[in-house]
Amino acid sequence: MKLQNYKPVILVTGCSSGIGLALAHLLWKIEKYRVVITARESSLSRFKNEPFHENDRFWMRPLDVKVGEQRQRLFTEINNKWGGVDILVNNAGISYRAVVEHMDEVDELTQLRTNYLAPMAMIRLALPYMREKGRGKIINVSSVSGMLAMPTMSSYSASKFALEGASESLWYEMKPLGINVTLIQPGFIHSNSFKNVYYTEKSKTAEETEQEYSDYYKNMVPFIEKMMKKSKTRPEDVAQKILGVIQRENPPLRIPATIDAIIFYYLRRLTPRFIFHRVLYNSLPQARNWAKSYSKKRT
Repeated sequence: MKLQNYKPVILVTGCSSGIGLALAHLLWKIEKYRVVITARESSLSRFKNEPFHENDRFWMRPLDVKVGEQRQRLFTEINNKWGGVDILVNNAGISYRAVVEHMDEVDELTQLRTNYLAPMAMIRLALPYMREKGRGKIINVSSVSGMLAMPTMSSYSASKFALEGASESLWYEMKPLGINVTLIQPGFIHSNSFKNVYYTEKSKTAEETEQEYSDYYKNMVPFIEKMMKKSKTRPEDVAQKILGVIQRENPPLRIPATIDAIIFYYLRRLTPRFIFHRVLYNSLPQARNWAKSYSKKRT
């Protein structure tokens, strides 16, 4: 692995908690890096209790990635001070917990704007400077859900599938220009991020009462919580992998960041699809009993 030795400008989104916050801690310790970490304005106060602070090489800025004016303002400030962004880490993201029937167009767009449209807009703002310099890195934090989908997470998976596809296309486009594109693919992480999911009005009602799809939520929610608590991978471990990509001269397109991500990566490629999906379905908690009391399925 060949390491790079210049002093890049690094912009990281979604740093108020989890992987983004862990990466901010790592970047703070490396004085040769010029760093901009961001979070929504309502979350900036969380940084007061952290060991890092703002100085001439480490900035903390408000950013709602969905808002175009805020994105443009941030890049204008960086470009005026440091010329541009050398390494962009698109980490900000949200996850809806809802079956397809419980989503609506507004919620779908919120999911896609945060996890797909906003990262692509950030990339478009960063690329002119990278292209002019003939080097740069785009690091998109994806998910195992960008490889395979799970029930009650259709929109989240859709946003990550979109990010994966666009990043792969971008990899081909940027290779002749000397710009690297990498997808970081975490699976289950030992954290409390499962508590931060978004619910639609319909999905929240279904989880709290007895109606169609209630059994989906009542089985999947504790299942996901259990898998995350059992995981040996912490946000700090994933942040370390991102730092490795930052420091590496020519990182690969995809990097599975957890053990389950590695397992699913090979299962998806080596197992025939009809077997793969059947195995996953049978692995879901009580899936054979879902909808038994209200299904009109013909036998």
